[in-house]
Amino acid sequence: MNKINSNKKKFSPKQCADLLKALKARFEKNMKRHKGLNWAKVQAKLEANTEKLWALSEMERTGGEPDVVGCDKKTGEYIFYDCSAESPNGRRSLCYDRQALESRKEHKPKNSAVEMAAAMGIELLTEDKYLELQKLGEFDSKTSSWLKTPSDIRKLGGAISADFRFGRVFVGHNGAESYYASRGFRGLLRV
Repeated sequence: MNKINSNKKKFSPKQCADLLKALKARFEKNMKRHKGLNWAKVQAKLEANTEKLWALSEMERTGGEPDVVGCDKKTGEYIFYDCSAESPNGRRSLCYDRQALESRKEHKPKNSAVEMAAAMGIELLTEDKYLELQKLGEFDSKTSSWLKTPSDIRKLGGAISADFRFGRVFVGHNGAESYYASRGFRGLLRV
């Protein structure tokens, strides 16, 4: 797992205000994603947790367009997903994980999806979470996204990804070491 220098997780008050403004605008524009939730309560939680706010800034910076998609009734945490129409542009051309990256002998990508997500402080969407996201709109109609791969599949050298084509979601597989210009990953963050 990549560790990030804690100094990198700090950003200026202006950057914080700009991010909150963008998140609020997205929240208000897409109310169907979070019916019954109140932005003021979401913002209060964000302002109380700057590390989570930094993770959202990384989601935003890499093209994820994070938005609130629900609230965990047990924990009270708000759940953010990457809601960009296509897999985030700043997170593409990645193999699945460190093991896959190290197995490539040539033409190695710069990073892996699992490591980049960890460095950003977010989790890859699971297959179930990806299907939940697709109920909120049509995502990945031109791209695909790596998904958190079950260990039994990963042990065999594979990894799963998904996309939306022909009016439905398709979950597929590749060798974990593969990477494509049109495949990135989507994340989630609990705040």
